Amino acid sequence: MAISIWLQSSAMASLSSFLSIFAVLSLLLPSAVNSFYLPGVAPRDFQTGDPLSVKVNKLTSTKTQLPYDFYFLDYCKPSQIMNSAENLGEVLRGDRIENSVYSFEMRKEKFCQVACRLRLDAESAGSFKEKIHDEYRVNMILDNLPVAVIGQLADGSKTYIYEHGFRVGFTVFDPISREEEHFIHNHLSFKVKYHEDPETDSARIVGFEVTPISINHFYKDWNGNNTQLETCSVKIQDTAARQQIAIGEEVVFSYDVSFQSSKIKWASRWDTYLLMNDNQIHWFSIINSVITVLFLSGMVAMIVMKTVHKDITNYNQLDTQDEALEETGWKLVHGDVFRPPPNYGLFCVHVGTGIQVFGMILVTMIFALLGFLSPANRGGLMTVMVLLWVFMGSLAGYSSARLYKMFNGTHWKKLTFKTAFMFPGILFTIFFLLNALIWGEKSSGAVPFGTMFTLVLLWFGISVPLVFIGSYIGFKNSTIENPVKTNKIPRQIPTKPWHMKPLIAILTGGILPFGAVFVELYFILTSIWLNQFYYLFGFVFIVFVILIITCAEITIVMCYLQLCSEDYEWWWRAYFTAGSSALYLFLYSIFYFFTSLEITKLVSAILYFGYMLIGSYTFFVLTGSTGFYACFWFVRNIYSSLKID
Repeated sequence: MAISIWLQSSAMASLSSFLSIFAVLSLLLPSAVNSFYLPGVAPRDFQTGDPLSVKVNKLTSTKTQLPYDFYFLDYCKPSQIMNSAENLGEVLRGDRIENSVYSFEMRKEKFCQVACRLRLDAESAGSFKEKIHDEYRVNMILDNLPVAVIGQLADGSKTYIYEHGFRVGFTVFDPISREEEHFIHNHLSFKVKYHEDPETDSARIVGFEVTPISINHFYKDWNGNNTQLETCSVKIQDTAARQQIAIGEEVVFSYDVSFQSSKIKWASRWDTYLLMNDNQIHWFSIINSVITVLFLSGMVAMIVMKTVHKDITNYNQLDTQDEALEETGWKLVHGDVFRPPPNYGLFCVHVGTGIQVFGMILVTMIFALLGFLSPANRGGLMTVMVLLWVFMGSLAGYSSARLYKMFNGTHWKKLTFKTAFMFPGILFTIFFLLNALIWGEKSSGAVPFGTMFTLVLLWFGISVPLVFIGSYIGFKNSTIENPVKTNKIPRQIPTKPWHMKPLIAILTGGILPFGAVFVELYFILTSIWLNQFYYLFGFVFIVFVILIITCAEITIVMCYLQLCSEDYEWWWRAYFTAGSSALYLFLYSIFYFFTSLEITKLVSAILYFGYMLIGSYTFFVLTGSTGFYACFWFVRNIYSSLKID
């Protein structure tokens, strides 16, 4: 009963989140609308003395990539732990947002308040040591703002940045015992920044900072949270005795809070968080790469169009039969160029899946450009991508059916079944196996059974019917007519030089599309695997457009060279030419793993490469379908321009 209620609430939350985004989008259409707020991220005005409750999020580490629930460690717990409303994206990301014992009042400072005390047993001490050794960070939230630690750049400059969350503790090497001693950050010094409205005397929270300190507290008499700590008689200094992690050690958790007026307005309060890694963004290199790819793509397009136009003119000017017999080049294969490829059913499935991925990414980027998927809307990006994938199933069914009908295929039900289950089935199988590994590590990143069932329900209940509907419409439409007839007997393909061998040509064709995205790929991987915010949606949209153009142009060039060598088996070749960029993406992920990550555990490495395999496969169907459709358009146009008897 509890599971069914949870499933219903999760599905309704996901659907309501998706519908709310469309509702907000509709508000943008009238010209009279000047501003709007996303559901759940509207500004809140606080009066002096209003209660402020800090919520706790997951524990994260870039070394293990395994998030854990905040209360996985033996931290202070409230009398009743309550989960905040979560959408589908938050659950898939492993976010667990819960209440905490840290609470205070607006613009009323507190000093050295006792949160709780505990005595470490062998299990809790071991857990703390393990998380400190793996450099786990604690994430908290106040008024939808994540807690941050102010840090200074390693280059010695006076520029300060925000570090997401604070570390559980730190280690110090003891030269006497020649072992590492573990110390916990048991005192949190919060600073809340607010922007005041002089007219109403209300304030909005625009910053949430913390300074974690390790201090071995002392007291005379324990009186619960009202205990007077002797170590708090003066301002806490870093030179005070540190709180060590050891079996039987008593740890007193404490906190204080201060408030600071700020000129930062509520609409700009996320700017500091988003600029926390600006020093790593080499704008000149990115822009230079984009300009280079655009220039090369333009040159390739002009060369191809000029050469093809010349060929068509020459072919159409052949008057005598002798001249026709001496023809060479791509006109000779006009009777075979539209011959169905081997395994054309599987080919149609991959093409339809690629269109589904393309539609999902395109609409997602439009939402992101409009500001709906900002970091303030937690889990929004993941939720929208999952739901858009489900609703784009109709495009997959329609595209695969239209192409399959052109090949005179008859088993349309079998084709539709493969379109609905093959690609999602492969991804779901890998995802399920990886989730089992995460579950074995007792990580909060493991998707619960209820959410897994919700995903299957969305797949079978919405996506599959939409694929069948799209396929039905595709088969009902008229057949795509080819500009030339296909001969009954296939023409023999001559021997090709080494540089036109399929493998060489395919691997060569994938270099340029990968070159269009590899700079931006670094920042995307960094945001995913190093727990950083990604917000350059405008730039990534430009890179996405460049990727599509590059895939189209490089596939047309390679297809033209292939047809000129009298090789008419271009269908799969066109798909793999652009799709081979996914191979370079996966190879780059291996390079990134060894150069930018510090993953040491086998399970974490398996998770990394498993998810990168999913991403590379998705990139393969996206670029492959883009390249094929560009080549398909090119081939139809050049052969429809010929005068063939």
